Parts: sequence; C-alpha cells; structure tokens
Amino acid sequence: MDAKVIWKQGLSFTGSADSGFLVPLGADPQVGGANDGFRPLELMAISLAGCTAMDVVSILRKKQQDVTAFEVNIQTEQADGYPKVFTHAVVTYILTGHSLDEQAVRRAIELSTTKYCPAQAMLGKVVPMELCYEVFEGECEEERRLVKKATYMA
Repeated sequence: MDAKVIWKQGLSFTGSADSGFLVPLGADPQVGGANDGFRPLELMAISLAGCTAMDVVSILRKKQQDVTAFEVNIQTEQADGYPKVFTHAVVTYILTGHSLDEQAVRRAIELSTTKYCPAQAMLGKVVPMELCYEVFEGECEEERRLVKKATYMA
C-alpha cells in the first residue's frame, strides 16, 4: 500500500492512498493550524473503528444475524507529555437488531480482534484496549431496548 500527504499551507495537508480518496488533515489553531481537517491521531482511531466494524458486520451477516443498526465507538486516553500517544482505548460495539445471538456477537468481536483486523492487531501491541458491547432489540435507535451490555475483554 502506498499513502502520501501533500502540504497545502500552514499545517494543512491532503492525504491520499491507493484507493484514490482524499482526506483533509489539519491542526488545532492553538498549535498554528487552521482547524480544517482531521488530526492524524483521530484518523488512527477512525481506522481502528472502521477496520473492526467491517469485520464484525461481515461476520454477523455470514451468521445470518438480523442487524438493523451498528456503530463502533472508540474512546482513547492520551499521554500528557509529547508525543501524546494513546495510553488506553475503549472500543464499544453497539448493535441493534432482531433476536441477535449474543454468542454470535462475542465470536464476531473475538475473530476481528484475534484474526482479521490489522489496525487492532497493530495498535493492540502498544495500547491496552478494553472491548465492550451493547446489544439492543429493535429496528433503529429511536425504537430499541437494551438487551445486553458487557465488557468482552480487557
């Protein structure tokens, strides 16, 4: 895979990779930026969420689970001093559907974590991660009820 960033001005860049899509990168005005794009570490968190989400939803579809809504939230803590690396992450899988099998959900998360998600494999080597899930019954966020909430592994 090839990726690059091209400097626009100040602390503003445009990133691209083999897929051809463009992503704006920027910095906070407090450090001289124009607040005009993603921060690089934000993209690392998004990459983790996207990578594991694609795995989990794909596995659940193969298991014929009726998922009607799905999101993955990442909460990170960062070191106070530079380089302000991630020191801890909580990955929360929020699934809504009809009669979702909790064992299927747990197994999909486990397979993503241990076998399929390269972002999680890389970051997990240096960042302690807590994995949680919430399973809701219903069609959408407005019409759902919580069925199960658990920490999967730490």
